[in-house]
Amino acid sequence: MQATSPGLDIQPNPRKTTSARQLGAIDIARLREAVLAIPEAQWDAENADKPNRFEALDRTRHIVFRFVSNFRDWRQSYDRPLWAQWQPLLEPVLAQATRDYGYARGVFPRVMLARMAPGGVIKPHRDMNPAAKWPHKIHVPLLTNDQVTFFIDGVGYHFPEGEAVEVSNMAVHAVENAGPTDRIHLIFEYYDPDQPEPAWLAAMK
Repeated sequence: MQATSPGLDIQPNPRKTTSARQLGAIDIARLREAVLAIPEAQWDAENADKPNRFEALDRTRHIVFRFVSNFRDWRQSYDRPLWAQWQPLLEPVLAQATRDYGYARGVFPRVMLARMAPGGVIKPHRDMNPAAKWPHKIHVPLLTNDQVTFFIDGVGYHFPEGEAVEVSNMAVHAVENAGPTDRIHLIFEYYDPDQPEPAWLAAMK
């Protein structure tokens, strides 16, 4: 994690949900088919090279398409090699999931797939880096089972396939897959570049 200036009051975006915000059903058919066809070797290779190496994620594997280049500023992000190949499949899903926000020029600084095997966990944590404080954190389940539970401040939720949901990454959150199948989510961040920036951003070093 990146250090911040002592005494700096880094408040999250007031537009973010404080629990779980349902965003509605979206068409995931083409993306889901492509994701389920990804070879194991590619999952392993992309996971070995991922930039999001946080202890709380435990053994969850990731394929990262876009990522922030600075953990202190969500405005600085970059495309990873697979983005160009997957962009035609990803962009329709991203657009559908965020339609209710009404942002004219919405930006997606982080976009990734997260795959959790049966018995997998994500340990209780908050997303602490400053770049995570402002964007909305959105999940689109592509593959799940009835025994996958997403916990937010101790409250358990089950998110069905194809139902987009914004989750609070400022709250303590965790995931448990107690079922017999993998859980694969498309996870991404989204923000409005036309929203006034927080005062604390200018003070970051």
